[in-house]
Amino acid sequence: MHEPPTVVFGGTGFLGRAIVRELVEAGRSVRIAARRPDLPDWLEPGDRVEAVACDLRDDQQVAAALDGSGAVINAVSLYVERPRAGLTFEEIHVIGAGRLARLTREAGVTRLVHVSGIGASTHSPSAYVRARGAGEHAVVDALPKAILLRPSVLFGPDDAFLTALVHLARLPAVPLFGRGDTRLQPVHVDDVARAAARLSDTRPLARRLFELGGPEVLQYRQVIEQVLAHLECRRPLLPVPFFLWHLAALLFAPLPSSPLTRDQVILMQQDTIVGEDVGTFDDLGIVPRTLHDSLPTCLAAR
Repeated sequence: MHEPPTVVFGGTGFLGRAIVRELVEAGRSVRIAARRPDLPDWLEPGDRVEAVACDLRDDQQVAAALDGSGAVINAVSLYVERPRAGLTFEEIHVIGAGRLARLTREAGVTRLVHVSGIGASTHSPSAYVRARGAGEHAVVDALPKAILLRPSVLFGPDDAFLTALVHLARLPAVPLFGRGDTRLQPVHVDDVARAAARLSDTRPLARRLFELGGPEVLQYRQVIEQVLAHLECRRPLLPVPFFLWHLAALLFAPLPSSPLTRDQVILMQQDTIVGEDVGTFDDLGIVPRTLHDSLPTCLAAR
């Protein structure tokens, strides 16, 4: 008799795909729930994976995706709002997250891993970060034993983070956010996926809040320098005051697909590192890989 599936909401996104793969490689049954679901092209005969169409804004679709499940991982993410399509931070990260937690409880499922982000706070000047903070509250209100998982800046093959840095490396000079002093703790997407998979099993946990960062705390300029060194190109680093970045985000805002948003600038003004008195990779027996050692595989085709 097969175990009930672990449902990965947002299982077609950058982190969601990695979580699905980690679960499958661990021999678990998986159900991918996404607005536009599809099955991974790397599946092999015997892999127990199914995909269902599910919009986090629809009670019936969420309930149907949860039917018969054993555990749930919410990896749904929205980084840029599209109000005309009803895709807002409030709708997805707060109302949708709360709906999923409530329906998870009503379905009798006790294990929910909710992916948020380091720094999530209802007091942030960033609408995105405020929604992440409010979403955590909504999830815990609906399902007090839910596990909150806050990763730092994610990187990996075909990611957004390193891809943006590679594009910057093609410029005559690489612009920095401020002086490039913001501290980051970049974490490989596969390490976070492994953590999410372990947190979604049935083992008892002493903690409900986990923050995951890589083994190194790096200034933004140091990340840029590592990427430039890997690409074997020399570029001067150009400090750019944050007020100019905010102005640029304001000018780009009317574009249908803005390359820079106010929320992204705000995030680059804040350190994104693991805090104190939280669960970490150590609690899960996972040794995260460094950015430096990962660049050859992450940037292999660039």
